[in-house]
Amino acid sequence: MSRQVHFNFGKKLNRRTVLRSTAGVGMAIPWLSAMQKAFAGSEEQKTPKRFVAMTLGLGLHAENLNPEKAGRDYKPSRYLEKLQDIRDKYTVVSGTSHPEVSGGHRAEASLLSATPMGKGAQARTTISIDQLLAKHMGHNTRFPSLVLSSSGNSSPSYTENGSMIPAESSPARLFMQLFVNDSPEEQAKQLHRARQGKSIMDLVAEDAKSLSRELGAGDRDRLAAYFNSVRELEKRMLEAEQWAHLPKPKVDAKKPIDISNPNDFIGRQRLMSDMIRLALSTDSTRFVSYHLGGSGGVVPLEGVDEGYHSLSHHGLDEEKLEQLALIETAIVHAWGDFLRGLDGVQEESGSLLENTSVLLTSNLGNASSHDNRNMPVLFAGGGFKHGQHLAFDKKNNYPLPNLFLSVLQQSGLEVDQFATSTGTMSGLEAA
Repeated sequence: MSRQVHFNFGKKLNRRTVLRSTAGVGMAIPWLSAMQKAFAGSEEQKTPKRFVAMTLGLGLHAENLNPEKAGRDYKPSRYLEKLQDIRDKYTVVSGTSHPEVSGGHRAEASLLSATPMGKGAQARTTISIDQLLAKHMGHNTRFPSLVLSSSGNSSPSYTENGSMIPAESSPARLFMQLFVNDSPEEQAKQLHRARQGKSIMDLVAEDAKSLSRELGAGDRDRLAAYFNSVRELEKRMLEAEQWAHLPKPKVDAKKPIDISNPNDFIGRQRLMSDMIRLALSTDSTRFVSYHLGGSGGVVPLEGVDEGYHSLSHHGLDEEKLEQLALIETAIVHAWGDFLRGLDGVQEESGSLLENTSVLLTSNLGNASSHDNRNMPVLFAGGGFKHGQHLAFDKKNNYPLPNLFLSVLQQSGLEVDQFATSTGTMSGLEAA
């Protein structure tokens, strides 16, 4: 496991003091230490493993999502009826949650890190699963990861020091980033930024070496560990410079037109899902998080005339539940179409879906009561055996971080724990 580097210099030093050169350059330690490579044995596989996390801000109604029976011969629930043709491509998981994580909507920040946010000045999480994968395996693609949303820039993707990574919500801008080559002028700017960044690190390193002479042996060891992260960052900068010289992939697709209606939740989901499929199929990235936050307005679906957020807080009102079911059925069906699209792309070893772990979940098991237990979980692809309902204890939830650990190990990272995991997920086996 990777670890953060903590400094205790014996005298009170501002963290930025360690990194400030005489040229006035400053950089915070946690961000740099997060760049330290901890898995020297992680080599690129012939057919790479990928991971996509789709996260919902308003949950999925459990009674309509989870089958009544566990195992492989379950009867599909209302939401899963039209996914029968791909039944063997995904697993339904119930009775799970992130141990010690609570706070209702606030737990969105913990969705992919499985770590409690803390309170007050300590309100921060730690690295999310998508960023852990990107940190150690993202160098193989132009974009180490993509952090996306249906609207706004909030995301459940966090760096190791607890900084949220802002999301891209425009499919049109994403298309430009992925597939439209930059002008010579823009390429020159990118190269300049990469080279300038390396020169900044040279200045920081010289300043830190000077400081090391004032430290004891223990702190010198910690500083040496920090230098390793500096060197790793320099490698990243060199890779960024190399990518700037390479042309972007060509696709038989036109630049999409962004959907202007902020309440067209399903339309936005489908359009961004198409962009994710293009990004994966061209190997532009291998790790994606896509946050589908809760729209407050009326989703343009027949039979729906009340705001989505209001419907999710239904209080068991039958009319609200019926309208909510129309929205959530459409969400799950759009997710199913995303799986079908991935399954239709063939690689050297299996389909793109077989090599991509795809997670659909939410921090809210019951949006009406802001309950973070019994999180909705649909999990597909990734080289696992599917076609089952893994039903765990609804009163004493099974740790969902175990699923994250399964994904990490299946992706090739030699780790034995993630957050509060107690092992890999019981009943989920590699194909």
